[in-house]
Amino acid sequence: MEQPFRYYMQVRYGECDAQKVVFNARYGDYIDLAATEFLHHICDQGQLPGGGFDYQVVKLTIEWKAPARYRDQLEITVRASHLGNTSFTLAMNIHNAVTGQFLASGEMIGVTVHPETMEKMPIPGIMRHALERGGQGDFIDHAGIHTVRDTAEA
Repeated sequence: MEQPFRYYMQVRYGECDAQKVVFNARYGDYIDLAATEFLHHICDQGQLPGGGFDYQVVKLTIEWKAPARYRDQLEITVRASHLGNTSFTLAMNIHNAVTGQFLASGEMIGVTVHPETMEKMPIPGIMRHALERGGQGDFIDHAGIHTVRDTAEA
């Protein structure tokens, strides 16, 4: 299997608690950021009929293994692990991008809704195909880990 889509970010000061580690609720934010970047990356929203693609999160689970700390650079992998008629599941793993240490896993279940009426609707064919492809090997880097030189050498 090819490498999944990856989202890189850096832990900010305001995301840490009194123990100087990432506050546990922030992992939900990280999963939401990674999901948003993933979905935006895999499909040109302008191609979708009816004003684009929208969804509502109906379930979010997180399992912590180790703490992330201030200024750590994180790698969050994202892949679609299940596609239903109206729902989809994104599976994510969070690692320290420098050390490789596994920090947490998460699963987000979304239900596709019409962008205007918010009524549940089937996953559009274009988005279903994009979720199946999954942006394998692609990444978004908001942590500054990969420079232009790094990607040119790869």
